[in-house]
Amino acid sequence: MKALRVSLFTLLALGGAALLERSSAVQGAAGTALPAGWQSKLAALVPQPGQNVQPMEQRSDLALVELQRRVTEVNGSRDALRSLMISFARGEQLEYDERLGITREEFQRYLVFRPVLVPTGKPTRLNMVRDGNLLKFGDAPGALGVLRGLVLDLGTAELRTPEGFSGKPRALAASTAADRSIDIRGGFEWNVKGNNPVTQNGVKAQLQLLQLPGNQVVLIYYRFSMLRGVISEGRVILGYAR
Repeated sequence: MKALRVSLFTLLALGGAALLERSSAVQGAAGTALPAGWQSKLAALVPQPGQNVQPMEQRSDLALVELQRRVTEVNGSRDALRSLMISFARGEQLEYDERLGITREEFQRYLVFRPVLVPTGKPTRLNMVRDGNLLKFGDAPGALGVLRGLVLDLGTAELRTPEGFSGKPRALAASTAADRSIDIRGGFEWNVKGNNPVTQNGVKAQLQLLQLPGNQVVLIYYRFSMLRGVISEGRVILGYAR
């Protein structure tokens, strides 16, 4: 995380980097009202104090696993598929082979780079305490320090940032999009923006809690922040089991 001093107007003019691309993969529920039973759904997704979490990062990768699955479904040539995978491992250009059993157009769709999440480093413990309905994130080394000062109210679903601003989430529906990069089964998303020229505080932040198959959850937090005139930018992606 880099920090520097600039005016508040600079903060307002700059935009934050995009988080995990959702496109049609994640669609918000209609309106701003949370669905019935949101309290239990939220409680089932948030990390626990002292939770073991796996730091992750977003990378781009070809959809070769889906390509292999598709060729198998249509009884395509295993020899052609094997040759294709050898070419990929060698860094060679991938050429269409009609023996794969799919059309050239469908083959090209699998060669588009898409965002994927991969583990980085060793699992670590999350510095967080619970005070009644409040989840308070503490300091931590490395990228986990991006979460420092966040407070999530499980009673109201309000997210408060250390810059002095807050917001409530929208619900995320399960994805059925064929081009999804991860299998999202639902979740919540907070978008918090604000600025105060008097205190020289401002923030553009987004928190996502994404439910994956089984008991897996991904937490993604990005923020572009000015705190007492000092700008910093950070992002963290954590995977954990609930």
